[in-house]
Amino acid sequence: MGFVPFAMERWQSTWENRVRFNLSESGVHPLSTTELLTLVGGDADDILGRRLGYPQSNGTEPLRTAIAALYPGATTDHLIVTSGSAEANFINCWQLLEPGTSVAIVLPTYMQTWGLAKNFGATVREIPLREDRGWQPDPADIDAAITPGTRLVIVTNPNNPTGAVMAPALVEHIARRADAVGAWLLADEVYQGAERAGGPPTPSFWGKGERVIVVNGLSKAYGMPGLRIGWCVAPPAHIAALWARKDYTTIGPTVMSDALATLAVQPSVRPRIFERTRGILRTNWAVIEAWMRGLDGEFTWRAPDAGAIVWPRYRTSANSSALAETLRAQHDVLIVPGDQFGMDGYLRLGFGLPADELQHALARMGLAFGREGVPA
Repeated sequence: MGFVPFAMERWQSTWENRVRFNLSESGVHPLSTTELLTLVGGDADDILGRRLGYPQSNGTEPLRTAIAALYPGATTDHLIVTSGSAEANFINCWQLLEPGTSVAIVLPTYMQTWGLAKNFGATVREIPLREDRGWQPDPADIDAAITPGTRLVIVTNPNNPTGAVMAPALVEHIARRADAVGAWLLADEVYQGAERAGGPPTPSFWGKGERVIVVNGLSKAYGMPGLRIGWCVAPPAHIAALWARKDYTTIGPTVMSDALATLAVQPSVRPRIFERTRGILRTNWAVIEAWMRGLDGEFTWRAPDAGAIVWPRYRTSANSSALAETLRAQHDVLIVPGDQFGMDGYLRLGFGLPADELQHALARMGLAFGREGVPA
């Protein structure tokens, strides 16, 4: 088969810096370097005085030690630092998938792993999230998709694009099922810590089997996507194999990114960063929910548990990509159409930008989703 492009990422990368209002982003308004250093009490001179050489390619010892401490029983040998969680997903799929491999994926999801599975020639079995179950999977669908011979199971929790957190019983069900058939389980947990209602971060899949791989990073809950720091936690032998793959990709993070990330994941700092993120989510959710309620039933939705995203179904029959293009071209607002997740009839709306900008963006969208009708 031919190459499967990553439709959503190309749509965003083409337009996100060329529109006035970007509602396609799934994270919160990013921290500046100054804001981070102020938050942590860091020394700007120490950061600025770093030599711009090659860093430790799998992440420096201080950074890997700080991240490993977040995962009970993990050591630095269980961890590799990557250029964003996207690289972690890539090298895992590169390591585990080949033509004919069977992979089960919870969908909808961030479609990188789905596209990688297709491009590596794997056979994809879907575990659909059910709207009538609050965007939770049906146990019967889990059992049907994860069968003897399944090589890899992929789940994003909290979920993108629905914002749903998987029920603990279903987390256990997926983990037990993957373990029973000898499959690896890749859990992308990049929205962990961005829970809208607060409380402890979403429990990790880590520790729920011998072949569990956890991916995370600084882009969403931490509000620092520009650092391009992600990580992968897995059994040491698997991490060693991933490092060998990484030698062919980005080699290593930047010196500045590694240093700033080491500050961000410290136990005295991480909760404060998460509280900033959750404060943005609480404030802005009230704004976007009120806006949707004011559109006379145009949208139906479930409030997200985590992430600066909502996944509404819309009433009009317009194709979602055509609708997104109209909003971009005529109203200078970028959203993500549902058909880029394989679900036409839905939109992913990000609400993590500053509150005043969000209000202006929604006012622009209201020109399309208002009493004058919806663009066809």
